[in-house]
Amino acid sequence: MELFWILLFSGVCPLVWGQGVYAPANAQIVHAGAACNVKDDNISERIYTIKEGDTLVLQCIVKGHPRPQIRWTKTAGSASDKFQETSIYNETLRIEGIQRVQGGRYYCKADNGVGVAAIKSIRVDVQYLDTPVLTVHQTISDVRGSYYQEKTVFLRCTVNSNPPARFIWKRGSMLIEQSKDNGVDIYEPLYTQGETKVLKLKNLRPKDFADYTCQVSVRNVCNIEDKSVTFRLTNATTPPMIRLSVNDTVVVDPGQDVLLTCEVIAGFPLPTVMWSRYPGPLPLSAQVRGVTLTLRAVTPADAGFYNCTAVNNVGNPARKNINLVVRTMSNLTFQITPDSNKDSETIQMGRDLKLSCHVDATPQDKVNYTWYKNGALVFNSDNLILLRSDPDMAPGTSSLEIVDMKFRDLATYSCVANFPGSRVPELRVDVNISQNSVSPPVLAVPPGGQVVNVREGGNAELVCLVLDGKPRPPILWSRAERDLLMPSGMAVVETPDGRLRLKNVSRDMMGPYRCQTAQYNGLNIKRREAQVQLNVQYPPLLSPVFEDRRSRNFQMVTLRCTVLRSSPPRLTDIRWFRNGELIRMPMPDLKETPELKFKLEPTNNGTYECRVSNSAGTSTCTFNVSAQPYNAEFYFDTPNPVRILKGNNYSYNLQWTQKDPQATDLIIGYWINVRKNKQNLLSKQIDLKGKEPESGVLMSNVISDLRIPLSYEVRLAPITTYSTGEYISRIIQYSEPYTYPRPSDHVCGFEDERICGFSQDRSDVFDWTRQNHLTQNPKRSANTGPETDRSGTKEGYYMYIEASRPRVQGDKARLLSPLFNVTSVKGPKGSGRVPYCVSFYYHMKGKHIGTLNVLLRVRSIASVDSVVWTKSGHQGPDWKKAFFDISPSGPFQIVFEGIRGPSFEGDIAIDDVSITIGKCKQEPNTVGSAVLIGGSHPLSLATWLTFGLSCFLLLLYR
Repeated sequence: MELFWILLFSGVCPLVWGQGVYAPANAQIVHAGAACNVKDDNISERIYTIKEGDTLVLQCIVKGHPRPQIRWTKTAGSASDKFQETSIYNETLRIEGIQRVQGGRYYCKADNGVGVAAIKSIRVDVQYLDTPVLTVHQTISDVRGSYYQEKTVFLRCTVNSNPPARFIWKRGSMLIEQSKDNGVDIYEPLYTQGETKVLKLKNLRPKDFADYTCQVSVRNVCNIEDKSVTFRLTNATTPPMIRLSVNDTVVVDPGQDVLLTCEVIAGFPLPTVMWSRYPGPLPLSAQVRGVTLTLRAVTPADAGFYNCTAVNNVGNPARKNINLVVRTMSNLTFQITPDSNKDSETIQMGRDLKLSCHVDATPQDKVNYTWYKNGALVFNSDNLILLRSDPDMAPGTSSLEIVDMKFRDLATYSCVANFPGSRVPELRVDVNISQNSVSPPVLAVPPGGQVVNVREGGNAELVCLVLDGKPRPPILWSRAERDLLMPSGMAVVETPDGRLRLKNVSRDMMGPYRCQTAQYNGLNIKRREAQVQLNVQYPPLLSPVFEDRRSRNFQMVTLRCTVLRSSPPRLTDIRWFRNGELIRMPMPDLKETPELKFKLEPTNNGTYECRVSNSAGTSTCTFNVSAQPYNAEFYFDTPNPVRILKGNNYSYNLQWTQKDPQATDLIIGYWINVRKNKQNLLSKQIDLKGKEPESGVLMSNVISDLRIPLSYEVRLAPITTYSTGEYISRIIQYSEPYTYPRPSDHVCGFEDERICGFSQDRSDVFDWTRQNHLTQNPKRSANTGPETDRSGTKEGYYMYIEASRPRVQGDKARLLSPLFNVTSVKGPKGSGRVPYCVSFYYHMKGKHIGTLNVLLRVRSIASVDSVVWTKSGHQGPDWKKAFFDISPSGPFQIVFEGIRGPSFEGDIAIDDVSITIGKCKQEPNTVGSAVLIGGSHPLSLATWLTFGLSCFLLLLYR
């Protein structure tokens, strides 16, 4: 797996809270997906490049104690995509078949409630290349007033790509170059979508009638191959023209078949015809055959705009729309309006009366209304006036006005709505007008129905009745409180009998409801209104629902159960229980907060419940009260706490902290169990010898005699004088150390992706890059940089600085070693400092080579950097060895600093780094002033991996 992005701890001791509780350290984002490239841009931003359709895998790895929780978020590229929070045990973000809209900046945020959360981001750049689209446009214009015409043709090639595409034009198989043909002009137009290049053919010549190819390329990034499109230009090339077999609007009955034909009347090459629909796709029943679209047995759902588009890539596509309307009729209603000028609510002789009729129809303006009086067709007369569209009513409403009503006008009037010549059935409503058949409604709520009480989750019925009135209109229900919707989500609900039925009632349905008479299917007069109050009863809402309460034995404990809300508010009972048994005590005051006080003893630990009741039910506060200590918390961030022993054994340094040790009785020790396949291999008590654990302070125990490479389950529980806490469990396992080509050399050849714990300095301008011969860019700069690693193998890795653009002279890249702690080792007799030998190979080939510095960074109150080795300029084509002694005064790091020279032939590489205790030893056949040392002891890899732990102990004892 290629190293993608490792933002390690830079060898710095982590900031400590409470001497053992760590806020999340700087996160590292590593990848395991199909990255094409990982690079820095001009602002030193990490960019992960991936091909569209490949799999993106990002891992967020973070340190901190307690173990942090991780959340991924994304911005830019498209609308922000959020990912559900997950624990560090599953810190991987995986996107199969990534799409271009999913590019953007991805963040991982780690938080464990201590200090400031750690946040890291990376920009994902999705690479793609679409097939280009080639269109042809023609213009004809007079030139200089002469009586001849110039025909100019524009070939427009457009493509969507990332990165920007390169365009190549060809006529036949010959490349078109603007400088070599005065008859062409190649340019990039403004205000176009995607990337566009235009080939302009000026004053067409016979040779211009040919095959033209537009080839686009992103220079094989992410292995994306070039794509092309070809168009044949002839003297017959013309844009498409079409005509439809029907009018712009087609009105049909439901169930009818519809045949739409889009005829091509011009265009060369022959245009392609496509059908589409708005809104939504074509119906499932649609059949497209050539230029014909057939819709079988249309339904109202098939209505919409159907679009015919003809395309031959010449000029603009030809488009025509057809509005398909399917006839429907439903919900025929009527209204009776007494003389509105006299503000009347009853029928009176000698006054006017209006009957109105409305049907919901499509198309509304095509509905035909016919009025009948006692079965006879009504015509306009002096006292009967027909209104085809009543301006005082909703559009599409027909009215019959009766002027100066006489006894002869008392009759049964009928309104019939239909579509002339349609198979849609007509709708009819009859209205009986007599002195006894029309009277204003009287609306009332039944006795006892003004307030309806119902328990949450039950069903309720709200009733508003029309006690009198003819004809009886339906009842409309709505929420009396402004802007509140009905439980169905609608603003108004119609009930023909005035009964509103609600199911599974919840507390948010509580409140006043308004009922009122509708103005249709009855008298069109002032509405009658009433209100019904719905009260939803629910058990008391308590706090806390659950609380884990720890205390020392023989201390007073107070438990409180707060009533937040209750409906009805009056409480009926409060009772306390311990382990399910009633605690006998005087009846508490029902108006005060329930409270229980007692002295905690070993005999009364357990589960306490406060059960609070009202007439709707009972709710419970639960308290787990105990003197049992809180769980220990394993420390997960020790860098590889494994020590290899003789034979095939290893030991493990188990570390943990104790959560809130002061909350309960004194913790005197811990039980520790080591298990394999659920069988106990070790069970012992760790005696703290009177030293009480402190919050956040690390404790440790070395577990020995573990077999390589087996893993084990370790269980740990705190012990007090009176009780034992619950066991926590974790798996410990032997992890192989870094492996290199020559394990006996104990050197870092950068063969592992983790580069031996080295890290990039975040304060520099750019980074060192890990590479071998197989991963080299085949188009890299010649005459600079090594061909292979120091051993000469194509598979071997090394670290180097890339001097090509965008790097400029003086840019610095720093690579930091792990942190070495020197306080545990004494120097030679008479010396307080320990000597170390630093050895490495370097490669500095190229006429623009800059400088390679090696710095000693000593950690104290402030970090101090000092140059201990330097080399500048071209040093030949071979790898060369350097070694020197250092005697640091405290914890230290070795810093490799590469400085870019005056131009691109300036790549510098390093390999096989070794840092050993003792002075350097003179090697035979060395060239130059090598330093002789004796008795050096290589710094073991296990020691390298425990530098973080040593750093922590250093801070602890300071």
